[in-house]
Amino acid sequence: MKRFDSYLFRNLLISTVFITFVLTAVVFLTQSLRFLELVMESGASSLTFWWLTSMALPKSFEIIIPLAMMASVIFVYNRMTVDSELVAIRAVGLSPFQIGRSALLLAFILTLFLYAVTMFIAPMAQSNMHKMRQVIQTQFSNILFREGVFNRVGSGLTLYIRDKNSAGEMAGLIIHDNRDKAAPSTVIARSGVIVNTDDAFQVVVYEGTRHQFDGQKGILQRLNFERYIIDLPESDPIRLRWQEPDERTIIELFNPDGENERLTAPLLTIAFTFIALASLLIGSQDRRGQSKRILMAIGLMVVIQGLYMASANIARDYNAGLVLMYLLVILPIVCGGFLLSGAGENLRRSLFYKPDSNQPGASV
Repeated sequence: MKRFDSYLFRNLLISTVFITFVLTAVVFLTQSLRFLELVMESGASSLTFWWLTSMALPKSFEIIIPLAMMASVIFVYNRMTVDSELVAIRAVGLSPFQIGRSALLLAFILTLFLYAVTMFIAPMAQSNMHKMRQVIQTQFSNILFREGVFNRVGSGLTLYIRDKNSAGEMAGLIIHDNRDKAAPSTVIARSGVIVNTDDAFQVVVYEGTRHQFDGQKGILQRLNFERYIIDLPESDPIRLRWQEPDERTIIELFNPDGENERLTAPLLTIAFTFIALASLLIGSQDRRGQSKRILMAIGLMVVIQGLYMASANIARDYNAGLVLMYLLVILPIVCGGFLLSGAGENLRRSLFYKPDSNQPGASV
């Protein structure tokens, strides 16, 4: 039976990887729309676009992998039923649990992988993605400033740019700073760039003149400069940005808002696998196909996934949502494990096996 288990595990693994790749490609295309406009308007490189989109993918694996695993189980076991492979295996005397143990082993491995993703990889990717988005939105001049118009930056600062290039360098700048009501100033510079320091974002201008009115003395002061720095208002340091729960690792976060969902979501892989196995391996096997069983398994999966997502949102405010999350994950595993095991043999026979099984193309 080791050869059969290896054969089944290999087929399940290939199918799961292929379906995961297809679903990931679909998610990648949808996620890319979130960053396409940002990258195009900022003038950032194509590498930045691909990197931003890639960092958004790990968070979606907690949905993609359970669905891919269930689809793989349905495809492989249904194909083996149509090809009469399962009929021959069951004739040898293997129980439903023994036939499904390769799928359960793969589901367990994928669950461990998902724990690593949801607890460490996805939070770090989310955090880096948000930091990069903030850098792009602030550091690239054509996100904040439009050429040929007067741009208001925060309260009391107005900036005019005659020209700019794809590298973010600006030419022909006029900057009016009225944040200090007692001493407003106007800077006229030949060129300038936006720089990112540890504490703030600044506009560094070159070869210009600063005109500042001294309200107390009633005089206009003039300063010629080669290099001058203007702090942008409301430029919080990136390192102080608040991190959402899904951006933090399991070590940084231990609270119901993020922890319970990370503990339960990977277990959906095992839960969906039990649903598929129980639907396809229990009862008589029809070599003409098992469309009704497949539709039943898909229907259960959709209901559980929908209720799980709803309960995750409810859990942010009410403890009842947490209870529902755990029930939706644990009940399919317990019920599926019982039905597939030897302890549930009598129940299987009373529920699923009919006395008259001499139907064309049917085998018990």
